[in-house]
Amino acid sequence: MSIRVLPDFLINQIAAGEVVERPASVVKELVENALDAGADQIIIDVIDGGRTMISVMDNGHGMGKDDLQNCVLRHATSKLPNDDLLNINFMGFRGEALPSIASVSDMVIDTNNGKCENGLCLDVNTMEIKPSDWESGTRIRVANLFSKTPARLKFLNSDKSEMLAVLDVVKRLALSRTDVGFLLNNKWRFPKNQDLIERIISVMGEDVRGNMLPVDVSSSSSEMRLHGFISNPTLRRASSVDQYLFVNGRSVKDKVLVAALRAAYMDVMHAREFPLCALYLDLPTRDVDVNVSPSKTELHFLEPTHVRSFIIKSLRDVLSKTLNQNIVFENNDDKTDKKFVLPPVQTFLNHNVESVEKQNNFIQSFVAEPTRNTQNIQQNNVEKVEQKESEFDLPLGRVIGQLNNKYILSENINGFVIVDQHAAHERITYEKLRKHEIKTQPLLTPIVIKLRSEDVDSVLVIKDELAQCGLHLDEFGEGAVAIFEKPSDWDLDWEKCLQEIADEVKAYGHSSRLGEKLHLKLANYACHHSIRSGRKLTYLEMDALLREIERTERGGECNHGRPVYKIIPISDLDAMFERI
Repeated sequence: MSIRVLPDFLINQIAAGEVVERPASVVKELVENALDAGADQIIIDVIDGGRTMISVMDNGHGMGKDDLQNCVLRHATSKLPNDDLLNINFMGFRGEALPSIASVSDMVIDTNNGKCENGLCLDVNTMEIKPSDWESGTRIRVANLFSKTPARLKFLNSDKSEMLAVLDVVKRLALSRTDVGFLLNNKWRFPKNQDLIERIISVMGEDVRGNMLPVDVSSSSSEMRLHGFISNPTLRRASSVDQYLFVNGRSVKDKVLVAALRAAYMDVMHAREFPLCALYLDLPTRDVDVNVSPSKTELHFLEPTHVRSFIIKSLRDVLSKTLNQNIVFENNDDKTDKKFVLPPVQTFLNHNVESVEKQNNFIQSFVAEPTRNTQNIQQNNVEKVEQKESEFDLPLGRVIGQLNNKYILSENINGFVIVDQHAAHERITYEKLRKHEIKTQPLLTPIVIKLRSEDVDSVLVIKDELAQCGLHLDEFGEGAVAIFEKPSDWDLDWEKCLQEIADEVKAYGHSSRLGEKLHLKLANYACHHSIRSGRKLTYLEMDALLREIERTERGGECNHGRPVYKIIPISDLDAMFERI
């Protein structure tokens, strides 16, 4: 059979299989075109989940007759003036969306660029342009989606599911441009020039109010900036539904960014839970390639490892500082407007703990077992009488007592403080373990593991990262690696572990598998070697625990993401007892 050139209608239908997966894809492409046209108000109407009708209206600059005629031609675009695919500053640029959509639906375009007396209307089925009473901007109506390719219809989900997908697309676009107003089906409204945190609340729900942490970090070594909001570790979801990631204003679903977010929360949130975020990464356009797929949701970074490290460090710094240093307590009754800011984060390198055994001894000695004799009780009473007034000014205040041998009760200048004694000591223990160098065990006989040659290369890519986790290895002949040093008292199925690491590196360009296993080991140790609920503590023990958690990094949450303490303001207590 001889080779022939396919007709244009068939080429467009093949392209539509990549560009138009479902009605949500149509909405995304049309709204992105509206944004590129300078619109600041976009109205979207969807009927039957997009099967029957999709209408997108904008107040952008519109099109003239020539542009209207060319906009539905394949690979016709106004967004690459210099033919530079490495310097893309528009949402669209491939010139595939409109012809692909038109090939599988009935499309009508009304537009007016303000230069003609009348607007223009194009019926793409007949390619006939007629005068229109359309006043300004553009309206594109897509009817009977997939009517020209009926086999595609059976792959659509229910109308309700397709509508949810459309809503998700609109939410992502609304978060990408807070200066633009969006209205979907006259029901979901996102006002123009809305404050970012208010738009996040309208997208994610009222439960995020007061629970989002601001992020704004610039790289000192490159032109990268990360800004937006991430959730407090105590606010999480059962899925990644409320994770919104943007690169140069474009909503993406990139594996590098998702993995970096997961790694940043690794020691403050359970692995099966997901933080919320609206994060915006800005970097030079030449450092990222968005011309990967027609959907433009995937991209390639020039230096993915650098991007990942920058994001992880930035988010961990924000979590650490916010949980410990940015909490300000105010005494509204004090005419001097007295304030106290938590002290700087302290490290524990001065303890010089050389091994897990010595660390355990230190932990054991941190809160000694109380003696149960009269002299000790009398001493405790004296201690309570001699409490320093300055303790009242400390962030977690002075100790009042213990509730149910589980919670430490204290008061500060702002109100009533309740501290979970196990969660507090668990965080302290974990941070001390995490800050010390991992003890390793040199092997007299190396562990040789056979892998495929491409898997060996993948493991060696992150050789230095593995060494930071205490695993020292190198290539050992052809198709094998040898482990020369491993973390002490740590016996894993190294063959399975390295295979998983190789698979992750091939898929994502990096792997956090060993770091996650190390985190889990330290977290379990901290949990099992910390003060348990149900243990009665003396005043000195409770006071020592409060002072220590005030100096501990990420002291607001245990390493599982549960809160360490809660503060009830005096005003709330007054309201409970009707003293307002």
